[in-house]
Amino acid sequence: MGFWTKLSEVIDYINQQLGKAASLMILLSCIVSAVNALLRYGLDISNNWPLELQWYLFSAAVMLGASYTLKRNEHVRVDLIYSHLSDRGRLWVDIFGLACFLLPACLLFTWLSWTTLFYPSWLVMEGSLNSGGLARYPIKFVVPFGFFMLSLQGVSELIKRIGALKGEIALPAEDLHYEKPMQ
Repeated sequence: MGFWTKLSEVIDYINQQLGKAASLMILLSCIVSAVNALLRYGLDISNNWPLELQWYLFSAAVMLGASYTLKRNEHVRVDLIYSHLSDRGRLWVDIFGLACFLLPACLLFTWLSWTTLFYPSWLVMEGSLNSGGLARYPIKFVVPFGFFMLSLQGVSELIKRIGALKGEIALPAEDLHYEKPMQ
């Protein structure tokens, strides 16, 4: 599994960096929001681009943070039987979920958002309809890119779980530990 393990490590590293960028985007979004509010209400200075920049940053953080969340094993699970399974059983459920649900859905969303959202916008260099607004095609690129990166992280998680089943990879304890959410 040498090649596959190395591929998984590269994907994990890239998504780790995207996760750091996503957290920075949240901070920047808050700063832009605060400065915009001060200018708008304190100095009566208004423009549309800071408002659009704020939601661009937040949108990018969500799309880029999804793959990082999967990498950290902090995504949402439906707890019907998962908490009652052994570690090996959880690996099988994860493999099934990744292969049958996550990967097909993310690949479909990548393709659909590329062909119907980003590409047409890029062809016409779509801009904001608001005066002083930002170009729209860059943020529309983030949607297929985010789904593509989530797909890659799904591949990485699949590699790790298959390797763990074969006994070739030792997953960190937090990847196998399941804590039922408190209600």
